[in-house]
Amino acid sequence: MRARELEADQVEIEVLTSIDQIDENQWQACACPEAADGGRPEDPFTTYRFLAALEDSGSVGPGSGWQPHHLVARDEGGVFAVAPLYAKSHSQGEYIFDHGWADGYERAGGQYYPKLQIAVPFTPATGRRFLTRPGQETRGRAALVEGAVRLAAQNALSSVHITFCTEAEAEAGREMGLLHRVTQQFHWENRAYPDFDAFLATLSSRKRKNIRKERATAQDFGGSIRALTGDEIRPEHWDAFWRFYQDTGARKWGTPYLTRACFDRLHETMRDDMLLVLAERDGRPVAGALNFIGRSRLYGRYWGCIEDHPCLHFELCYYRAIDFAIAQGLDTVEAGAQGMHKLSRGYLPTPTHSLHWIADPGLRAAVDHFLRAEREAVAEEIEVITAYGPFRKTAKDQEEEQE
Repeated sequence: MRARELEADQVEIEVLTSIDQIDENQWQACACPEAADGGRPEDPFTTYRFLAALEDSGSVGPGSGWQPHHLVARDEGGVFAVAPLYAKSHSQGEYIFDHGWADGYERAGGQYYPKLQIAVPFTPATGRRFLTRPGQETRGRAALVEGAVRLAAQNALSSVHITFCTEAEAEAGREMGLLHRVTQQFHWENRAYPDFDAFLATLSSRKRKNIRKERATAQDFGGSIRALTGDEIRPEHWDAFWRFYQDTGARKWGTPYLTRACFDRLHETMRDDMLLVLAERDGRPVAGALNFIGRSRLYGRYWGCIEDHPCLHFELCYYRAIDFAIAQGLDTVEAGAQGMHKLSRGYLPTPTHSLHWIADPGLRAAVDHFLRAEREAVAEEIEVITAYGPFRKTAKDQEEEQE
C-alpha cells in the first residue's frame, strides 16, 4: 500500500515482511519513547529487540502461522507510527479466543483464515498496539487502523484483530467503528508495600495463614530458590529452562511456541529486562519461572518443572514475583492468562481489551451481538469475584454489604 490522504496530510503506509526492514531507532521512537533516556521501556514486548528475537529465531515466520506484515506510517517528517502485524493461518498463541467465530463462519461457507492480527505473538500482556511518537496518538491510530483494514480488504481477508490493547486504544477503536471485546486476567497491584509482610497484613486472616503455609511448604522442597537477572543468568540456566518450557508447552499447546534459539537471542539482547526464578535441588535446576521487567510492571510469562513439589509453582510464579515487584517499586504484576487460583494469592480480576474488524456483514453482526452480552457478563463476573477477594474488609465494605 502506498500514499493516501489523512487529515490533509500526505501519509504513506508501508507493509514490512520483516522487522529488520525498518531502522531500530525509528521503531523504538514509536514503541518506547519513554526509554530514550536509557531506562526500561514500559512494554518490553513491543520493542524491536523482542520482536526481532521472535523472527530471528524462527519462532514466527514461515511454518509458524505467524507471518510478519508490520505496518509503518510515514509523512514528510518520517516515521510517526508503527504496529506489529501478522497474517495468521490459525488462532493459536493469541489468548483471545475466536475459534467459535471461525468455526461458525466456515460452517456457513466462509473462509476465516488467513486473518490479520495486531498483537505480540504468544504474549497475553496488555500494552499499546498502535505505537506512535508522542503527540501523534490520534493521527497514528487512525492511519494504522485504516492501513490494516485496507490490507485485509485488498486481499479478501476475513478480519483484523487487535489484541491486548490498552483501554484508551479500545475506546478510540470503538469510535472508529471497530468491535470491542472485554475479557479478564488476574493482576497484583502494589499499594506501596514496604515488604511482603505488609502485603500479607492487608489480607484476611485465613488467606494470610494459607499463603504463609504455602511459602513454607514450597521452600521445604529440599533445595534452594534463586532469582536471577542480567549477567547472573548463564547459558546453562537456559538449557535447564528449555527443558521446563518444553514440558509445559507440550502439555498445554502440543508444541512449544518458542524455539530454543529464541531464548539465546533474548539472552543476548534482553537479559537485563528478564527475571529468571530457579529452584535447584542436588545441584541442578528442577523448576523455573521466567518474567519480563517493564518500567512499572513485572510480566510473568513461562513456568515449567521436571520434578513436582507441593506449592513450588505458587512460590516461583506468584510470591517471588510479588517480592521482586515490592523490592523494585513496580506497580503491577501481570501473571498471564486465566487462573482463578490466583485470586486467593492476592491477584484481582482486571479487564483486558481487544478490537475487531470483520469484513462479512452477517458475521460482524453476530459477533457484535455476542460481544455486547459478553461485556456485560465479564463486568458482572469481575464485580462478583472481586467481592470474594482475599483482602480484609473495611468497616465501609461491611456496611455496603449489609445494605
